[in-house]
Amino acid sequence: MNVMLFHSTYGLRPAVRAAADRLRAAGHEVWTPDLFDGHTFGTVEEGMAFKDATGKDELLRRAILAAAPYSGRGLVYAGFSFGAATAQTLALGDAKARGLLLLHGTSDIAETASVDELPVQLHVAEPDAFETDDWLGSWYLQMGRAGADVEIYRYAGAGHLYTDPDLPDYDEEAAEATWRVALGFLDSL
Repeated sequence: MNVMLFHSTYGLRPAVRAAADRLRAAGHEVWTPDLFDGHTFGTVEEGMAFKDATGKDELLRRAILAAAPYSGRGLVYAGFSFGAATAQTLALGDAKARGLLLLHGTSDIAETASVDELPVQLHVAEPDAFETDDWLGSWYLQMGRAGADVEIYRYAGAGHLYTDPDLPDYDEEAAEATWRVALGFLDSL
């Protein structure tokens, strides 16, 4: 598979590169665009401030420009938290998208969004302050109405960005379970 992997608000950190390497080792071609132009952050608050200062439209423009040269190949869009939200936006707008792999995040869905049985897999902590139960229930129904084929995996007790070994949220057991399931998902596409 061809995978476009977007980073979280922490920026393009070693954990994102390691995830891309893991996917490459499994036989996938992976791109990791840097939407923050080399900036990385030690806290989510710093990253959110940078994201907000840069602006949603500009970051989306950067993501589209990064994906455009490869979208004709049929991309699987993937991302971590903010990057997952970005991946979701692009996948729902790309008729050639092969799949959507969301790690730690989702995004709003336009009422007009429509896909043809797009395979979607979401991995989130339980509970997760950024992805509440009520939100996820609504998101799941909206994705279904848009035509997506959605699977959700929850990881009790894990922190929000539990796949990043350099963050306090890290949960090795949940992270390894996530990667096993995610790699199986990619292999099924």
